[in-house]
Amino acid sequence: MTTIPLAEDLGRARTAADFAAVIALLDVDLNNVAARKQELEQAEDRAIFGDGDLGEVRAALARTNAAIALIEKTIEAAHKRRAAAAQSEARADIVALGEEIAAKAEALTQRWQTANWLIEQLRLELFEADALSRAIATANGRLDAAGAAELKINLTTIRRAAMAGPRAAVPARLSRRAIQADKLLLSFLSPGGALDPRPALGAPVEGVKSKFIPVASERG
Repeated sequence: MTTIPLAEDLGRARTAADFAAVIALLDVDLNNVAARKQELEQAEDRAIFGDGDLGEVRAALARTNAAIALIEKTIEAAHKRRAAAAQSEARADIVALGEEIAAKAEALTQRWQTANWLIEQLRLELFEADALSRAIATANGRLDAAGAAELKINLTTIRRAAMAGPRAAVPARLSRRAIQADKLLLSFLSPGGALDPRPALGAPVEGVKSKFIPVASERG
């Protein structure tokens, strides 16, 4: 009965890498047997001229040729099984990728839902803050009229103090749309932003008048 070379290794092989390793070993065996064949062919030439047992050499050569044929056939079969394993692994990778992006899509949906909820909460807070700001501004006007300016509330100071604090670090990789959205959100928190319009030139800021007020020129 002819023994298949590296039969146990082939039987244990499951992945494309396993089959590639077995094929490499079979190639080594094939090279060794091919070298043995070359030696036997040289021995056959010598035996023809009486140097050696020609029948024995030719029998050994026949066994070597059979071994080469078997190894080559085994290598061919191993290549087919390796290709099939690689194809199966590729399909498994695609399935795994599909499952991965499905999970990410679910997480993304949750993130957008959270972002939507936070934006709506922000809008509600802005509405409430605006109502309070208008009420305080009205009261400030009455205090001015009553000569009690020292009781007025500085809305800019309140807003800036309330919005001061640490900011989340921007990721190293961020899409252009995300950068634009982040800048828009930060504009609500930054001085001079959407909620903090710059004062008119020369107007007092938090009770301090600018030193760089343009002076009207006098014409002689």
